[in-house]
Amino acid sequence: MARSAVKKASNLFVWIILGLLFVALAGFGIGSFSGGASRVGAVGDIEITAEDYARALDQEIRARIAQTGQPVTLANLRAQGVDQAVLQSLVARAALAHEAQAMGLSVGDAEVARQITQIQAFQGLDGAFDRETYEFTLRQNGLNPAEFEDDLREDTARSLLQAAVIGGIGPQTTITEPLVAYQGETRDVSLLILTEADLPGAVPQPTDAELLTHYEAHPDRFTDPEARRITYAWVTPAMLTDAMAIDEASLRALYDERADQYLQPERRLLERLVFADAPSAQAAYDAIAAGQTSFDTLVADRGLRFEDVDLGEVTRDDLTAEAAEAIFSDTESEIIGPVATDLGPALFRVNAALDASEIPFEEAQEDLRAELAAEAARRAIDDLRDPVDDLLAEGATLEELAETTEMVLGTIDYTPVSEDGIAAYDGFREAAMAVQPGDFPELIALSDGGLFALRLDEVVPPTLPPLADIRGDVVADWRATALRAALAARGEAIIGALTGGARLEDLGRTETEAQIRRQGFVPDAPPTLVGQIFQLGDVGDVTLVASEDRMLVVRLDAINPAARDDPNVSMLLQILGQAVAQTVSQDIFEAYGQALQAEAGIQLNQSVINAVHTQFP
Repeated sequence: MARSAVKKASNLFVWIILGLLFVALAGFGIGSFSGGASRVGAVGDIEITAEDYARALDQEIRARIAQTGQPVTLANLRAQGVDQAVLQSLVARAALAHEAQAMGLSVGDAEVARQITQIQAFQGLDGAFDRETYEFTLRQNGLNPAEFEDDLREDTARSLLQAAVIGGIGPQTTITEPLVAYQGETRDVSLLILTEADLPGAVPQPTDAELLTHYEAHPDRFTDPEARRITYAWVTPAMLTDAMAIDEASLRALYDERADQYLQPERRLLERLVFADAPSAQAAYDAIAAGQTSFDTLVADRGLRFEDVDLGEVTRDDLTAEAAEAIFSDTESEIIGPVATDLGPALFRVNAALDASEIPFEEAQEDLRAELAAEAARRAIDDLRDPVDDLLAEGATLEELAETTEMVLGTIDYTPVSEDGIAAYDGFREAAMAVQPGDFPELIALSDGGLFALRLDEVVPPTLPPLADIRGDVVADWRATALRAALAARGEAIIGALTGGARLEDLGRTETEAQIRRQGFVPDAPPTLVGQIFQLGDVGDVTLVASEDRMLVVRLDAINPAARDDPNVSMLLQILGQAVAQTVSQDIFEAYGQALQAEAGIQLNQSVINAVHTQFP
């Protein structure tokens, strides 16, 4: 392996290890261990200290807190077996360090010094390495320079060994090429679409006997799901608006407040291009009039954008007197100018002319009344909240609420698909699913300012209604089933004709779809169509694809190999190559590490491991 490649990989792994090390050290506060009790274990001659294990656990806890934003304790990690994974990673590192030591693999003081001086945490205000900052940072994290430099030297040696093991592994073409060929392949098909109109005759209405047989054979299709029978009392602003008295003075005041919406002067949608002097503006106008250029071209030539010249909706009062007179007196021209403005002579482009509009009070008052009535209704409901809460606290029933307040009583057999009436509100749906038998009714707000309270009366098990009650549904289902069977029979007949030598195009109107991908879709086709197309083995193979009311006869016309000049295919090849190489590298390195551990021997001290655990809250 080339020395530069090993060094490059070495630097990468060193930076990763150093980054994780400093995250783990930040704020770490474990008590110290000394003597033989400070060793969690060893792999060969390399010890795993209690401090190493504690820091690794603390790093994992901090990483999970940062990821989830939730408190994480060691007990949480141990319940998931994460403590064992952390310990195993330390064992794997120790095995690498043991092997590197046995091979005499190391780096000199100069390389260690170079890496230390590049760590930002050790740099002063001028960005250069600062010895005092270096020692202070290490001291704050319970380390001294000698310990840190030994760890750095060991980590670098480990990374060199790791790079030597997996550095030569590249893309595995024996794996990636078939994958790309599979994923990049496209297919062309012809489709003959069959509907009821293509059948020899219409699907008939079922007899009573056929209907009863169908009903009894498919009870699951007609059985009502489990329902929650609920009584509720509710009130919404819409229920009260008609009863809200709104005086004309309030309506007049709101109308006056919104005069700019109801009384609008004549307006123009304008763009303005300003010139340095009148001759330049006139020359531009003449060039546009002669068809030699356009307003858009002039804007682009000046390096301007649309938003630089757009004035939006403009009234007479927004312009100078001269510009207003020129623009509003001309109802025909698109380009107007040159006109003097505060910024200099300008050309104006008129994109639209909006006439003055006036909505009198008499026309607006119904909308104003509805708005004020809705606001008054919401206030009335707010005033109702405390009295209703008091009644519920005193033990009033929902029926009594309906008798003594503006709330209205109702019942519903609620299921998750209910959406009518009060079930249209998310708040009610959530409460309906959460309520339990015997729960005390509570007042709950609705999204539009309404209120409701509910009571679960009964959980109704799944029930098959009598045929007479759902006859229309059973008839529709029988006909749909009969239609699918008839279309399938017609499709099989067509496939038989194709086997006998007929051409698909001669049997009905066909459509073609080209370059269909495995992950693609065909508009307005059954969702299973693409999958079934790629199950066809050879060009000319035919299959049937069913939908609710159609049957598709599908013929495979072409199998197109992956286009290697397609940028998407090239990207796919690169992504798969990297993913496969990474997976192979991980597998090889994991096997190598396990072999090292088995050869060197692993010793673990469970009592010290337990002692480390006690240091965590």
